[in-house]
Amino acid sequence: MLSPEEQAIAAGENGAGMAMRIVAESARLLGAPRLIPIASAHIDGALYHGDSGTLFAERLVEGGARVAVRSTLNVGALDLTGCSRIRLEEPQRGMARRMMEAYRRLGCEQSWTCAPYQAGHRPTLGRDVAWGESNAVVFCNSVLGARTNRYGDFLDIACAITGRAPDYGLHRPENRRARLVFDVSGLSATFLVSEIAWPVLGSLYGREVGNGIAVVTGVTNHPGEDALKAFGAAAASSGAVGLFHIAGVTPEAADVEAVLLAGPEPEATIRVTPQMVAKARAGLSTTTAPKTIDAVAIGSPHLSSAEFDMLERLIAGRRLAVPIYACTGRHVLASLEQDGRRKRLEASGVVIVADTCVVVTPIMPELAGGVLMTNSGKFAQYAPGNTGYAVLYASLADCVESAVAGKPCFTDIAA
Repeated sequence: MLSPEEQAIAAGENGAGMAMRIVAESARLLGAPRLIPIASAHIDGALYHGDSGTLFAERLVEGGARVAVRSTLNVGALDLTGCSRIRLEEPQRGMARRMMEAYRRLGCEQSWTCAPYQAGHRPTLGRDVAWGESNAVVFCNSVLGARTNRYGDFLDIACAITGRAPDYGLHRPENRRARLVFDVSGLSATFLVSEIAWPVLGSLYGREVGNGIAVVTGVTNHPGEDALKAFGAAAASSGAVGLFHIAGVTPEAADVEAVLLAGPEPEATIRVTPQMVAKARAGLSTTTAPKTIDAVAIGSPHLSSAEFDMLERLIAGRRLAVPIYACTGRHVLASLEQDGRRKRLEASGVVIVADTCVVVTPIMPELAGGVLMTNSGKFAQYAPGNTGYAVLYASLADCVESAVAGKPCFTDIAA
């Protein structure tokens, strides 16, 4: 399976040899016939979950390993920009910092964002890459048309060091075809252009499709990258989605027939109704009628500059009664600081979080019975278990109005 060059690297006792052995053994277990070259990597394994991850990265550094391809980093456990206060205590805090430093020494870009595609890392159509983090993977495959599997922690950095990945799964064109149709033509056009539609539809898509591949039909206008980002993140959180197609929107789906696995007919068609959407939306909340809220969290995936524009317009200079935790990447933070918007947002009560997010590391206060409002389908999935807060799902506009009032406010449209 390995070429003579790959065999020679795998025989080494250095960091590159260890990485090659990890990739080769993964390929064997996955049934991949060979390794293929990759153009880039996005590394999810730099988020601290325990000392073993830090020690693994430091062992690679000690072995002289360096990434062979462009490698951006997903969120870490610390906000290195100093925007927000992390409640992680020692010794975990020190180990998390050591881990982030090890990945820097391996040659990875200090991007620290779950939206590298909005920070300039955009592999082109058909390129093979090795990306980790579920939303980044699904966006890379679906919206950019590059090819990656859902690379887990530590296999991602091994691929980056070797510049190779196992040839299986979504790297192979025949495995990227849709078997199902996810038809949203029964929903109102007004709903489909609303901000709240796409996280809800993504959550429903993930639950209906699981780890399959479907083509979405009934979308008449391109919803924009932020909407596709929200759809993919929710789908990858509620299901094991690595790739979706939208007819007439995503690059591999010029039309339905172009992307279906065999012939003009799918194996099944899921016809989405307003009732299905209402149920999916309700499922994103773990509380129904709280009298007050304690916080709002947005930015999973990380907020773009356009989303900060919208946030600032909605706040309109008002003072928030409860904080809005706005998670973003340092590429966006830099622009906020240049034009003075960071100070204006923070003066209103927004807590900007960079390099990390409130769901993966302790930032929000510990609060028994706390209620968190969010417009993120991904936050809605993970926040209850990771933060202890109950979740109330709403549009961004309603999240802002609720933060100003300190209690739930709902005004958005139905499907």
